[in-house]
Amino acid sequence: MNKNPYDVLGVARDASDTDIKKAYHKLVMKYHPDKNPGDKSAEEKFKEINNAFDILKDPQKRAAYDRFGDAAFAAGNGASSGAGFGGNPFGGGFGFNMGGGAGMEDILREAMRGFGFDGFGAASGRNTSGPRAGRDLLDEVVIDLKDAFYGKTHTVKFSSNVACEKCHGFGTADGKSAPTCKTCGGSGFVHTRQGFFAVETPCPDCQGLGRKIDKKCSDCDGTGTVHKHRTLEVKIPAGIEDGARLRLAGQGEAGANGGPAGDFYLDVRVRPDKKFERRGNDLYQRIDVPFTTLAMGGEIEVATIDDKQLMVRVPAGTQVGEKLRVRGHGMPRSSSSFGDMYIDVVIRIPTKLSDKQKKALAEFDAAASDKKGWF
Repeated sequence: MNKNPYDVLGVARDASDTDIKKAYHKLVMKYHPDKNPGDKSAEEKFKEINNAFDILKDPQKRAAYDRFGDAAFAAGNGASSGAGFGGNPFGGGFGFNMGGGAGMEDILREAMRGFGFDGFGAASGRNTSGPRAGRDLLDEVVIDLKDAFYGKTHTVKFSSNVACEKCHGFGTADGKSAPTCKTCGGSGFVHTRQGFFAVETPCPDCQGLGRKIDKKCSDCDGTGTVHKHRTLEVKIPAGIEDGARLRLAGQGEAGANGGPAGDFYLDVRVRPDKKFERRGNDLYQRIDVPFTTLAMGGEIEVATIDDKQLMVRVPAGTQVGEKLRVRGHGMPRSSSSFGDMYIDVVIRIPTKLSDKQKKALAEFDAAASDKKGWF
């Protein structure tokens, strides 16, 4: 029985092609025979890794494994099985039981559905000739809390494929959609029979595109895209939270066959602030308040995140650890609504006292000796 290729490479079933390649290259470097001379276990592990990658790198083989599991490669792992009798007609080593109750045509039809076809060659959602959306792009930016308060415009510089302006993304000299390929009928694939089996291969005339370009665009050489350096101005809204993702529709990579471009995403991380702590839309800051002010009441000057100076009233008898609430001086909720700011009251005990201060404290202690809880 073949080992689960996902487990062998240590990736999830929904892993992207990029993640699969990264895992494969990392393991290959670790277990390569040249790095482990004479180690039979490393040699076997190396073979498992290559067999697993051979399955997962091929969309058809991966789809077969996801649908049928080990049974998809009953005639031997897809890395070595041929397309002969008893093997996968698509090159994946798929085994058929000739003695079962189902007819060969029914079995083959079910197998082909797993690869996106219905029956012996009728495409089922696999037509590649239609427009296809381009890939999404992702970037990340780290901003200060004050930038998150005000909002800002972030400039992103990168390079990607964009639709060719001359042919409008069609790859043709006249800038119009290419005619349907006559060889494959627009499916992008051709099918041939080998006994009971139908073998599918990319169309040799259109290279699997489904449309035959007779005269290519001179700017993009028929690809419909050109590689360019790009600059995007991304507006980060005021009040944005750490971990938010912004989407710019249609700013990703160009699509194929005149399809729409993908989207551009920007992940925003907010750097912790030295003075303010954010909790939702509220801000917290610690402020040393003199003992006399806590005891008798008074006012303290407090700086806000937008650099304003406020006089905040401290009620008499305020205890250390209490929080003073200042409404409307937190983070923006909208253009006209804000969270609140909270002041965590702390007190700094002096380490050096003058004789006059010591005498005053002694007198205070004597006057308050009949009361508990002053200090």
